[in-house]
Amino acid sequence: MHHLERFIDQGTGRAPADIVLKGGRFFDLVTGELVTSDIAICGERIVGTCEGYEGREAIDISGRIVVPGFIDTHLHIESSLVTPHEFDRCVLPLGVTTAICDPHEIANVLGVEGIRFFLDSAEQTIMDIRIQLSSCVPATHLETSGADLPVEKLLPFRDHPKVIGLAEFMNFPGVIHKDPVCMAKLEAFQGEHIDGHAPLLSGRDLNGYLAAGIRTEHECTTADEALEKIRKGMHILIREGSVSKDLLALLPLFTERLSPFIALCTDDRNPLDIAEQGHLDHMIRTAIAHGRAPLAVYRAASISAAKAFGLRDRGLIAPGWRADLVVIDTLEDCRAEMVFAGGRRVSDALFANRKPVSPVGLDSVKARPVKAAHFAVPVSEGEMPVIGVMPGKIITEHRRYRLPAKGNETAVDLDRDIIKVAVIERHGRNGNHANGFVQGFGLKRGAIASTVGHDSHNICVVGVDEDDMALAANRLGELRGGFVVVESGKVTGEMALPVAGLMSLEPYEAVRDTLHHLRQAAFALGATLEEPFLQLAFLPLPVIPHLKISDRGMVDVDQFALIG
Repeated sequence: MHHLERFIDQGTGRAPADIVLKGGRFFDLVTGELVTSDIAICGERIVGTCEGYEGREAIDISGRIVVPGFIDTHLHIESSLVTPHEFDRCVLPLGVTTAICDPHEIANVLGVEGIRFFLDSAEQTIMDIRIQLSSCVPATHLETSGADLPVEKLLPFRDHPKVIGLAEFMNFPGVIHKDPVCMAKLEAFQGEHIDGHAPLLSGRDLNGYLAAGIRTEHECTTADEALEKIRKGMHILIREGSVSKDLLALLPLFTERLSPFIALCTDDRNPLDIAEQGHLDHMIRTAIAHGRAPLAVYRAASISAAKAFGLRDRGLIAPGWRADLVVIDTLEDCRAEMVFAGGRRVSDALFANRKPVSPVGLDSVKARPVKAAHFAVPVSEGEMPVIGVMPGKIITEHRRYRLPAKGNETAVDLDRDIIKVAVIERHGRNGNHANGFVQGFGLKRGAIASTVGHDSHNICVVGVDEDDMALAANRLGELRGGFVVVESGKVTGEMALPVAGLMSLEPYEAVRDTLHHLRQAAFALGATLEEPFLQLAFLPLPVIPHLKISDRGMVDVDQFALIG
């Protein structure tokens, strides 16, 4: 029998449903009521509510509440440090049934090959992973990335069933000043979803940016900024990641009136935080604990998100809608006790039956070996530029200090928490190496290094001792990418991330445990940041002091803080 006929027969009760959830209540995101009701499922669809049903399989959920599956509207799976298959296994049991992913990180390392790996993976995962095509490869002219993705390379993917549209358009000055490369991409995706990225943009410049057809964005850090963007037709994606945490600042947006125009996202979240706190469920719990109405919060987590991205089949518990369901204890606690993804009950067996996808980018770390002498910074008259780390933020400050000398070299200043930082090109394109100084890591000895360095993902190493910095950077090459902690000439912690130098081949549980050990090893060096490795990953971003857009169509950069 045709699927459609089965849906109708089971919905009318002429035939028993495939699955019936009995004895519970569902959260109606239209009226805000908790409705006592059976929920009948046929295949991937809900076919019956607000009535009694018989089913071939009946599941007793007495005392429980059913809510629609959660939708993460913007994330980089690479930041979870595991493959899409392991991300699926890690996060789906927490109730995230749809993830809208920008493979921006792997695309900046591998280009088309990285996007294809994500699309192939998305066709196998139980969670519905949708892809936004990375719009900013390379992300900046200030650094060397591993790939280049002009519009011609994106177009072959535009009609893929897993593709929604164009991912976060970070070059907002390029949009406003009609840069030809930006214009070509925007023209090609008119009528498709175009995701935005325009921190602090306002006024007429914001109007011009939105006039290009950009509809969503996740970079708001204050309620006032978000309200201007909502008034101008943007759907605001409220972000709570491992470094960028905007949820508390944007709590005023969680009202019944505004909830159709907001959604939730994590952007960058590591498996240690997912294990200790949760994922979107953590955001839901936190918002409700701070007095926000459950109706507004759960709408943002599902139906509002679905509508913003044109996913018209999900986000409500109603006949004809996709059976993405989360059975929870209470609305306030939001602990997933059972999850259905497209009508399939999530279980270990379900994950075990997925087809594996061969990893890519296993030889992406092509950096030349370095020595301690490579990290020398000549003595300079006057003040030196220093990158100022701001805990809990990916933005940094451009600071200037007069630093001590050691012979004819500029030395670190531990009293003021100023240590060395270097970025080493690792894609095998030019071998560039830049040295500078950073304030705010807290390190008193040793070094830490990473091949995760947004957005171009070169090797970034910070340290007090040049020999330790060299050892850490060289060890990354041997690991084929990852994180390394070195103290007094010994590696005290490491994690291999061989998939493009970004993701592990291990199960997420092993990554979580290793990350915990790595964090302890970094703290043993004196690190004071809550997330030293994610903070390190964002350190190579250029310093943009005032976000002032010049007539040349570029952001005026006071001075890129790295020297060299």
